[in-house]
Amino acid sequence: MSTYLASLKEKFEQALNALHHAKPYAKSMYQTNVFQTAIDLARTDDGLAVLYENAAKFDEAGVFHGGPWEDPSKMQPPLVGGSLRIKGVNSIVELLSEMRMLSIAKGDYEHSSITADEARTFLNEVLALNLDFLFPPETEEARIQAGEHIARGQRLFRYLGAELSFKAIADKIVQEIDRLTVQRPIMVNRIINMIDMAKNMMDTDISQASKEALHKYYRAVTWPTPLSQEYPNQRDYRIKLKDADNRDLEAEATGFSESMKQTGLVSPAHAVFIRYLNRFNPDLIPVALDLSETGTASFNANKQLLHDLIQLAIFPQTCQSIYGLARMLDRGVLTQEPLIPALRRLFDLAIHGEVKRAIMKPEHERHGITSNGVLVAGTVSVLGQPLGVGQGLNPTCQSARAISLWAQHGIGQLLEYIARAARDNDIDMTFEGEVIHSSTAEAGVADEYHQALDTVSIVLVPHLDRIYNEMMKRTLLRGEDGHKWVNPEFYGEWIPRGFVNVIDPLTGAVSNYDAFVRLFYATHHPDYNDGYELIYPNPVGIFITNVHGDLLGLHAVSIQRIKKDENEECRIYFYNPNNDSGQNWGQGIEPSVYENGESEGESSLPFHEFLARMYAFHYNPYEQGDTYMVEDELVEEVESLAKDSWGTSYTWMS
Repeated sequence: MSTYLASLKEKFEQALNALHHAKPYAKSMYQTNVFQTAIDLARTDDGLAVLYENAAKFDEAGVFHGGPWEDPSKMQPPLVGGSLRIKGVNSIVELLSEMRMLSIAKGDYEHSSITADEARTFLNEVLALNLDFLFPPETEEARIQAGEHIARGQRLFRYLGAELSFKAIADKIVQEIDRLTVQRPIMVNRIINMIDMAKNMMDTDISQASKEALHKYYRAVTWPTPLSQEYPNQRDYRIKLKDADNRDLEAEATGFSESMKQTGLVSPAHAVFIRYLNRFNPDLIPVALDLSETGTASFNANKQLLHDLIQLAIFPQTCQSIYGLARMLDRGVLTQEPLIPALRRLFDLAIHGEVKRAIMKPEHERHGITSNGVLVAGTVSVLGQPLGVGQGLNPTCQSARAISLWAQHGIGQLLEYIARAARDNDIDMTFEGEVIHSSTAEAGVADEYHQALDTVSIVLVPHLDRIYNEMMKRTLLRGEDGHKWVNPEFYGEWIPRGFVNVIDPLTGAVSNYDAFVRLFYATHHPDYNDGYELIYPNPVGIFITNVHGDLLGLHAVSIQRIKKDENEECRIYFYNPNNDSGQNWGQGIEPSVYENGESEGESSLPFHEFLARMYAFHYNPYEQGDTYMVEDELVEEVESLAKDSWGTSYTWMS
C-alpha cells in the first residue's frame, strides 16, 4: 500500500470513528468528512477495497443516518444508476450503499432487514440495469455527461463485477453484444471487452441460448474454424496450413467467412489465413471474404493491387480491417478507375512524423507492421464501412459525418485528404473563394482528441475540426445559422442550398415551428413531397435528449434515406456518428438498429419521431410539395413531442 493510500485509509477510519461517537442529532456534521475522504479513496481500485473493508461499520457509525439510504431493504435497483450519475454528495453515498450491500451479499456483514441472497439479487439487478457503467459507451450522452463521478461509477461497477458472478446478467450482456455487433462499427474494442469479460460465463449454469451466443462470439474473435481450433497458436496454425489439402482450406475459408458474416467480428487467425492464401492460393480469397458477385468480379479485376494491399496491411493486429476489405470489394469501389492509383499512393506515401506517432501502436511495431500498412488498413475499413465511422468521446460529430459522407459519395476527395493529412500534416479547403489551411487555423471544437478512433479519423479529424470551426467563425455576423453556408462548402456541392433552422439566431427562441414541420414534410415525406427522392445523404441537426427527454445538447447526423417499412410506416434511416446508435431519447423514442429494414450502420425512427428531435435541415426549394397539404394533426403531434422534451429549455415564439 502506498504512503498516500495508507494516509487516506487512516483519515477515513478516523472520520468514521468520529461519526460513530457523535450524538444522533450531530451525525450530519460528521458525515461530510466521511463522504469527502470516501471520494478521494474511490479514485482508485485500491481505495475502493479500503471502503469495502470498512463497509460493515457504515450502519453502526451512522454513514446513512437520516437519509434515504438508511434501510438497505428499501433500496430500489432502478434508482442506483441515476444517483451515481448525479454530481454531488448523492453519488458517493450511493457508492457506499453498494459497498454495504456487497458486504452483506458476501456474508461479511449480517443485517437484520436483508439477507445475503436478497443483497446478491439486488446487486445482480443493479449490474443488469447499468451495463453502460460496466462497458462505457462512446455516445454523445456519455461524452456530455462525463466527469469524475461517472468515472467513479464505472470503477465501482468493475469492482462489483469482479466480486460477484456475472452469470445472473448473462442474458443482458448477450443482448447488448447482439445490439452492438449488428451496427457493424469499425471500432470494436467495446464489444471485444464485453466478450472477454463474459467468456468465463460460458461454463456456468446460464441459459443454453446465452451460452451458445457467447460461444459464437468468443469463437468469432479467437478460433472460429476447425483447424484454427485444433492449432490455437498462430505459428502452429500457419505451419499446419502448408500441409492442408484443398478440402481443408475450403472448409477454413467457409468457416471464417460465415463467422465474419454472422457477427461482423474478425479473428486474428483469419488474417493468418488470408495472408497464407495471398501467397499460395489467392483464388480462395473471395470465399474467405464471403464476396458477392460484384465483390468477386472486383477482386479478379484487381488481383495485383489486392495482393500488395494484403501483404502490406492485413495482419493479426489489423484483422478487423478484413471485414472492411470484404465490404469495400462488394461496394464495387475499385470499379472507379481513378481510385486505384489514389489508393495505391498510400502504399508508399512518406508519412509525417507526428502522424506516425498518432497511428502507430506498440503491437504494430513489434510485429513489423509499417505506418503505411496501418494507414491502408484503416482506409480500407472506412471505404468498406462508411456508416461504421464513429466520433468516439470527441465533440467532433461534424468531422465524423464528413468522413462518412465522403466514403459514400466522394471517395476520391477522401483519399486526397487522407494522403495530404498523412504526408503534410495539413489539408486545405476553400470557403467562398478563400483557402483555409488546417495547419494555420485556430483550434477546433475539441480541446484535445481522444485517440480511441479508427485510423482515418485519427489522421483527419483534427484538421477537419479546425477548418470547420474556422468556416463557422467567418459566418458569425450574418444573423443566420452558419451551417447554411458552411455545410455545402465543407461537405460538397451535393448538399442542397435551401436551409432552415427552428432556433432564431438573434433571440435564441423557437420560431415558426409550425412552418418548420410543414416544410420538412413537404420536402422529405413521400406522401407530401410530390415524389422527389433523397439522392444524397442530408446532413441535419438534432437535439440530443436523455431517457427522460431532457435536452443534453446539439448533434450532427445524416439522413441516409426515407421510405416506408414493411408495415407501411414511413421511417427515416439515418447515420449517427456515435458508435452506438440505439439510444433511448425519451418519450418512447428509441432509434432502431435492426428489424425495421435498417442497412448496416443505420438507425431508424418513424418520420414524426425523428422530426420531433430535429432543429435544422437542408432542402432543395425546387423539389418540394405544398406545405398546406400537411394535416394540422401531424404538425400538432410533432410539436407536442418537441415542446414536452427539448422544448422546455427554450422560449417559444408564436
